[in-house]
Amino acid sequence: MKEKLKKYLKEIIFFIVSLTIILNIVSYYRSLDLNKEKLSIKSFKLLNNQTYNISKDKPIIIHFWATWCPTCKIEAPNIQRLSKDYEVITIAVQSKDEENIKKYLKNNKLSFKVINDIDGYFSRKFNIKAFPTTLIYDKNKNLRFSEVGYTSTFGLFARVWWID
Repeated sequence: MKEKLKKYLKEIIFFIVSLTIILNIVSYYRSLDLNKEKLSIKSFKLLNNQTYNISKDKPIIIHFWATWCPTCKIEAPNIQRLSKDYEVITIAVQSKDEENIKKYLKNNKLSFKVINDIDGYFSRKFNIKAFPTTLIYDKNKNLRFSEVGYTSTFGLFARVWWID
C-alpha cells in the first residue's frame, strides 16, 4: 500500500511540474507579440468615472480580463489579493456595458480598479490577444514580466517582489 501511494505521489508531482513547464512555454510564446514599450499612459478613466493617476515611483500591474472569460474568473481572486498591496489596474475587454461589469464585480466580491475597454482600444494598444494577460511594470514603467493565461497568487507576488 505504501509503495502504491508513493508511486501515485511521484506521478502527481511529475504531472504538476510538467504542466507548469508547458504552461510557462505557452505563456512565453503568447507574450512574444505584446507591446513591450515603456508604459506611456499617465492616467486612466475608471469604471466609476474617476480619473486614476499612475504613481511615478511604484511598480504597476495592468491586468486584462473579460467577464465572459472562464480563466479570468478563476484568476480574479488572485488579482483581488494583489490589488490590496500593490498598484493594480484591471482592464475589462469587450465585456459589454458598465452595468454588466459592475454586476460581475459585485457577484464575485471584487473591488479592484477597472477600466471598461468596450471597444478594445487598450487591448489593441498593448497588443493583447488572449485573456487573462497580466503585465507587470517596474517603478520606471518598463515592462518586466508578462503572463498570458492563469497566474497563481504566489506567482504574481513573487514577480512583483522581484522588481520592487
